[in-house]
Amino acid sequence: MDIEQKQAEHIDHFVKQASIVKGSSSSLANVIVEATSHPSLFAFSEILAVPNILELQGTEHSIYLDLLQMFAHGTWSEYKSNASNLPQLTRDQVLKLKQLTMLTLAEANKVLSYDVLMHELDVVNVRELEDFLINECMYVGIVRGKLDQLRRCFEVQFAAGRDLRPGQLGNMIHTLSDWLGTSDNLLISIQEKIKWADTMSELDKKHKKENDERLEEVKNALSLKADMDFRGHGIFSEPGGVMDYDEDRRSKRRRHPMG
Repeated sequence: MDIEQKQAEHIDHFVKQASIVKGSSSSLANVIVEATSHPSLFAFSEILAVPNILELQGTEHSIYLDLLQMFAHGTWSEYKSNASNLPQLTRDQVLKLKQLTMLTLAEANKVLSYDVLMHELDVVNVRELEDFLINECMYVGIVRGKLDQLRRCFEVQFAAGRDLRPGQLGNMIHTLSDWLGTSDNLLISIQEKIKWADTMSELDKKHKKENDERLEEVKNALSLKADMDFRGHGIFSEPGGVMDYDEDRRSKRRRHPMG
């Protein structure tokens, strides 16, 4: 089973759990803690959209709604900056938020230096960082890449996507619209070049055909001339020579008659 299918099943489970809880903010807080601690769940926007979850706003458990939003869009550094206003994390939640932070970093840059990663993930040494990347990211399937110990960096080949931040969808639509417009212009340019190439190809074929026809005409003309020259030499030159010889003999006989 691939990671996308697993995600869909886990999301569906927690959406149903949150939907059936009525009038108990503490129970909803427990659902949020369980979801943010789950080792195979990395998307939370669908859970955030459950009406019961949104009703936590303004209650004594509203910090759990803020916590869920942090796991949907935030990073480990952002959590530390707001830790006083959020619930304390369990060990599993800390790991999960660091994994999500890795996804955010990998989305922004395809080459991540060890120094940046150690700072953003609160890792004290390279060995701990590489163990985290291998065991908690690549092995889990949320990231693929190459560890470059010589250059002290991680080269990202794939990273699972995170939930979209508020307003990010509009930016994506704008970016895609720009890309679509550029693609349309490029397609028109390509079509014009193809049309030009087809036209030049037809002209080249026409030119070649005309040249071939002219060449064939020249060959035929030369062949006809050679044939006529050959026939003319056989009819007129040879008999004429015989006639001149006979007449010359007769002339000599008249000039020297026998006594």
